[in-house]
Amino acid sequence: MAVAAPTPQQPSDAFVWVWLPGAAEPVPAGRVVAEGDIITFHYARSYLSRPTAIPLYLPELPLRRGRQRPPAAMRVAGVIRDAGPDAWGQRVILARHLGRLDRNRDTAELGLLTYLLESNSDRIGALDFQSSPEVYVPRETSATLEEVQAAMEKFLAGERFSPDLDEALMRGTSIGGARPKVLLRVSGDGSQLIAKLSAQTDLYPVVRAEAVAMNLAARVGLNVARTTLTEALGRDVLLVERFDRTALPDGREGRRLIVSGLTLLELDEMEGRWATYPELADLIRARFINPDATLRELFSRIVFNICVSNTDDHARNHAAFWDGEQLTLTPAYDLCPQLRSGETASQAMAITRDGRRESRFATCLAAAETYHLTKSQAADIIDHQVAIIAEQWDAAADEARLTAADREHMWRRQILNPAIHHAN
Repeated sequence: MAVAAPTPQQPSDAFVWVWLPGAAEPVPAGRVVAEGDIITFHYARSYLSRPTAIPLYLPELPLRRGRQRPPAAMRVAGVIRDAGPDAWGQRVILARHLGRLDRNRDTAELGLLTYLLESNSDRIGALDFQSSPEVYVPRETSATLEEVQAAMEKFLAGERFSPDLDEALMRGTSIGGARPKVLLRVSGDGSQLIAKLSAQTDLYPVVRAEAVAMNLAARVGLNVARTTLTEALGRDVLLVERFDRTALPDGREGRRLIVSGLTLLELDEMEGRWATYPELADLIRARFINPDATLRELFSRIVFNICVSNTDDHARNHAAFWDGEQLTLTPAYDLCPQLRSGETASQAMAITRDGRRESRFATCLAAAETYHLTKSQAADIIDHQVAIIAEQWDAAADEARLTAADREHMWRRQILNPAIHHAN
């Protein structure tokens, strides 16, 4: 009988480093400590003494001395959790410990601090984690898109970890999400991209479906991350332009702090199903720059999700930039049509204050006032999106390289399903 690989020793603390606004280099901000099931945080004295220091996020981590526990019902401050890897990155790191992917092993076997300290340093947002408070040593690897695609397929097939697999797969361990992906830097202009990969186990052309949805989102006027569809080893890859990096006046690169919708709503991962759009709208009114314009954008994204059957619009798939004082909605991302049949579908987050989440325009119209819109304004947004999608579907499908079979499968099923027009 084979003996299961032992669970490795877990770290008990880690040092948090942050890129402050306008800075090209990180500075130590504080320390996270595992105290049983809870991870606490305290700012470094050197950080608190900096004139440019900002809270990593408020109201979670105000600038003050002493130990700070996470908000009630949470095991760790959301801004810290947001910087860690999700399902894909955790699977890779666990497999690295075990020697290969073992579907019988649970990613919960490793603690969050292990995932923070072993994932790639080029993570989303402006935080990183180190074992030292004095010397910053980035964990970086390099690999071509083709090497990453090949490594991902070997990994999912259960091949043992090797230096080649390690080098390629670790490029994606610091990104959120459940699907395989990797971070790339384009030679020449130095721009950075997230490459979302195809897997042999995909039940439908997921990457092309997301490509056409992101294309349509831009066409209807949403603020959306720019994307390009390409291939690696004959498989589809969606390249997503990163919006969490900035060019500084001296030519170097800065990073922007980002918090997820889950953190904005002060919810733990297990509480995410309780997140609602009206609660997010209330927060936008209270704390966001240009609240009315932001509310209109949020409403427009809800409408678009319904148009393209993106029912995976949970709180993790919304985010905001944090500058130390105010919040700004990030461009939309992860707009991926989900498989659906028949007339019944629901969004991941409730749209109305009374908890309605049906994927129908009538639900949006009933909630218009929540987003500072009249019913007439809300109807205009819906009509505009439906018209643009209907008129420009073929062009968007061409750019996404959809086959005739893909188009037949998606049109009037995932894209503009007739049920979205029905009254509740």
